[in-house]
Amino acid sequence: MVYSLTYRRPPYVDSRRESLASEKTGQSVGGSTLAESQDTAVNFGIPEALSFDRIIDGGTCPPCTARDFMNYLIYIEHAAENLQFFLWHKDYTKRFDLLPASEQKLAPVWTAEQAEAQILAMKDNPNPMKTIGPEVAAVFKGSDFAAPKITVVEAGKGNPFNTPPMTPNTGERESIAPSEYPWSDSGSTVRSGFKASHDKKAAEAFDAADVKLQPFTIQPFREEISRIIAIYVADGAPRQLNLSSKERAALLHALAVTTHPTAFRQVIHTVEWALRHQAHQNFIRWTICNGNRPRVIFARGLGIAGIVGGILAAVLIVLSNAGRGWRVLSAIGFGIGIATLFAAWKGMCVVLHGMHHRHLRPWELFAEDDDASSVMEMKKGSFDSLGSSNSYEDQPWVAKYEKRNLIRKVFDREVWIQEPALRQIQDTIFLQAILGSLVLTAICVGIFVALPKGHYY
Repeated sequence: MVYSLTYRRPPYVDSRRESLASEKTGQSVGGSTLAESQDTAVNFGIPEALSFDRIIDGGTCPPCTARDFMNYLIYIEHAAENLQFFLWHKDYTKRFDLLPASEQKLAPVWTAEQAEAQILAMKDNPNPMKTIGPEVAAVFKGSDFAAPKITVVEAGKGNPFNTPPMTPNTGERESIAPSEYPWSDSGSTVRSGFKASHDKKAAEAFDAADVKLQPFTIQPFREEISRIIAIYVADGAPRQLNLSSKERAALLHALAVTTHPTAFRQVIHTVEWALRHQAHQNFIRWTICNGNRPRVIFARGLGIAGIVGGILAAVLIVLSNAGRGWRVLSAIGFGIGIATLFAAWKGMCVVLHGMHHRHLRPWELFAEDDDASSVMEMKKGSFDSLGSSNSYEDQPWVAKYEKRNLIRKVFDREVWIQEPALRQIQDTIFLQAILGSLVLTAICVGIFVALPKGHYY
């Protein structure tokens, strides 16, 4: 079974912020646009079986799983922080909803009206982030160039006891933790050194946004929010999200008031839109390719060689005294060459497709050779929402793959494609290549058959 013969691969979507911002202007996270985006995904060459929600929920097989999506974002797209933040927010929302009602009341909902008011305030202040140091501010103090007074937002307003932080310490509420940070025996909080580092980065981020956070609050998950700010929001963070200064300032103003998941409304909208309408489409387009780059280039070369061979055979027969019927033999070269070139242009190797195989990715090739613990740590780290940066240059497979010679890359190890929907897409492209080859071959052979004999030999 194949899809429509008019099927086209998902187009490549530029990851530039300007293109994404122009598409998502005026939309809302909870609105119908994102919900309906999966209905239009088929128009972009993505069947429902490979939809974004299906992949995230674990309803797909290799090489289209959430793990494969994460690997693509790390090694190819270099934007894994979006998916890591999205998965954290999804899990954080579930854990927040499981809190007792008494604890949820401590973190009020950040309404859409408050968010819009904050956006308007950002428009009135075109430079919400600090741009001058304290020394310069002291010089301008009392003049028209003085920096505006810092707004003090008391996150714990209404708390008469002003108690120290009470981040929930049960395993269910703190299920996500950075693997490289040491935790206490109770598993609830990090050691003081790492906690102080996160708190310091979060404080610097709040200060840069002209927001002074009250140091003591009983709002739930306040400590985790500080780590999220230090990892994803603060300027120079290891997994810094691609946010504008206004978006970052608006988020920090919201987080200074509450730890409710709705405080991330605008940011999660930006992140989810980029994942659904840019990263997901590019991932499916990339996954359709069943061969690595050297193999695809090799296949294109074979296709061109087949076409050239067909032309040479037809020309030689035309120049001879052989009958016109012999010129049909050039169809062999034309047919094989055009079909191979068409499929290779779509990133497919017809030989691999004949067995429904694909090449192993470079990071998959050496998984068996590497230490099991290091491989497990690498896999866990990419899905660790509170982990370190997504740099992979020091991973063992990088140096090993660079030393691999070109011939071995062309004929690398293969594995069977398990995802049925992906096999259907590849079957459709292969059928398009065959039909296109038949039409073009008939035209080329017909032209050579119509030529008169050369009688040169």
